[in-house]
Amino acid sequence: MALFDTLRASRRLREAGFDEAKAAAIVSTVADDFIERLATKVDLQQLEARLVERITHAEQSLEQRMTIRMGVVATAATGVILAAIGIATGVVVSM
Repeated sequence: MALFDTLRASRRLREAGFDEAKAAAIVSTVADDFIERLATKVDLQQLEARLVERITHAEQSLEQRMTIRMGVVATAATGVILAAIGIATGVVVSM
């Protein structure tokens, strides 16, 4: 199926009263504009490459942030556990 049927459009314009030259000019103008706005295979490949790059960068950034947060959580948990052990045993460590 064609995206824009130029023959059908030209026939409709002629049926509406346009002469063949005017109908052809209108259809040609619309078809050219329509075709210019269509994404080509290369356009889609470039878009895909940019999206993959952005997703990869976002994943790396998220992984880095999660690693830092897990380190903070582990450090805090260790501190809480050591404090609890100190309280339970009566050993107080001063810094």
